[in-house]
Amino acid sequence: MMRRGLFSRLGRDERGVSAVEFAMLAPVLIAFYFGMAEFCQGYMAQKRMGHVTSMVADLVAQEDSVGTANLDDIFDLGGLIMKPFNASGLKQRVSSVTRTGGVARVDWSRGDGMVARAVNSTITLPDNLIVDGQSVVVSEATYDYDSPVDYFMPGITRFSQTYYLRPRTVDKTLCSNC
Repeated sequence: MMRRGLFSRLGRDERGVSAVEFAMLAPVLIAFYFGMAEFCQGYMAQKRMGHVTSMVADLVAQEDSVGTANLDDIFDLGGLIMKPFNASGLKQRVSSVTRTGGVARVDWSRGDGMVARAVNSTITLPDNLIVDGQSVVVSEATYDYDSPVDYFMPGITRFSQTYYLRPRTVDKTLCSNC
């Protein structure tokens, strides 16, 4: 008779319900929190890499003529923009492209971690970006993001961005020694 009363009381006791619910939900909520933190870090790295790409195109498009030393300095600025992320995974390339006879051809190209495009090689541009006789600065970047946690994004995730910008002060930005 005593046992039946004990089990009956334990069945009606609700004091530990919150602790059991917390024990069931806590791992899910903690995993969600860390997953969102990791996702946000990757998103920030991608946005910074996009800023690098647009900044390179913008700085080159402002110049009438550039040289390899100028371009190397601009690429170095890209590494500074990536801070606090490690800039060793950042690869950049900038090229000047002119459309002639309906075909876009590379005038000059310089890379930092990426191979420069061959002069006079063809490149595919978005439709209606430029017409015959016009030029555009093409900035490209890739970034190999390695998550510090590696639980939800194991290994390397590669981000890439291409940015197009017309020269501002001249018809075509020249490179004296590219």
